[in-house]
Amino acid sequence: MKVATGSGDGGRTSLFSGERVLKDDERLEASGDVDELNAVIGGLIAALPPEAASCAPELRTVQSDLFPIGAWLSADGSAPSAALLPPLDPEGTARLERAIGRMEAALPELRSFLLPGGCPAAAWAHLARTVCRRAERRLVRLGRGSPGEAPAWRREALRYLNRLSDYFFVLARTLNRVAGVEETPWRREA
Repeated sequence: MKVATGSGDGGRTSLFSGERVLKDDERLEASGDVDELNAVIGGLIAALPPEAASCAPELRTVQSDLFPIGAWLSADGSAPSAALLPPLDPEGTARLERAIGRMEAALPELRSFLLPGGCPAAAWAHLARTVCRRAERRLVRLGRGSPGEAPAWRREALRYLNRLSDYFFVLARTLNRVAGVEETPWRREA
């Protein structure tokens, strides 16, 4: 597959479903946020300390889960090519919920807001959380223009992204615990 084709030099690109759109099309903005999230997860994986390397396979699964979401965002759901897209599997959301529960069981109770940061991997997890929230907001905004009930893929993508941001928050806390780094509670300065 050739990467540099020059077909986008005029500010337009093709969606998976074939239509040409401006590169700032709302669907591409949403797809771009999901792509950015995937890249940030790659940074998080690279920053994992040896004692947290067991998190890498789970994070790679998350990266793989994001590809179909990006594909659905890059397609007109009514186009014939949409039939080629895999449905979004609710098991992905359930898998995140199980991981959150597993990690929370080993963490102290949360008693205040926390400042993002800590060890490098936790800081990456907090960054992933914020990019994930942006992708979720973009997906909500994108759905505003659609009359009627949201398509099944969009409902499942919203559930997944909502749970994923929670996952990254709990993962950040877990990574700080594993690294022996104390969490910094937010305190209102007087």
